[in-house]
Amino acid sequence: MRVVELKNLQREEGEIFYLRKYICDALIEFPTSKEEVSVLFSIETNPFGQKNIEISFNKALNYPLIPVKKALLQFILNEENEGRLPC
Repeated sequence: MRVVELKNLQREEGEIFYLRKYICDALIEFPTSKEEVSVLFSIETNPFGQKNIEISFNKALNYPLIPVKKALLQFILNEENEGRLPC
């Protein structure tokens, strides 16, 4: 299982500069199929520069949630480090 891309990525406007909220459609490749899943996630940066990412889904998945969240977390963190997420 792997995350292919984040489609329709949009940032929600907010007043707090260290908390960014996003909504997107994640294209995930499962062992038997590809599925597009609606995902809400936020990136919060603490005073020491560490990033905390929270992920939630709009609907239930037909796949174990822990590996999906782990793959999405790693993909989002890589996108953030490469500077590909909207500021």
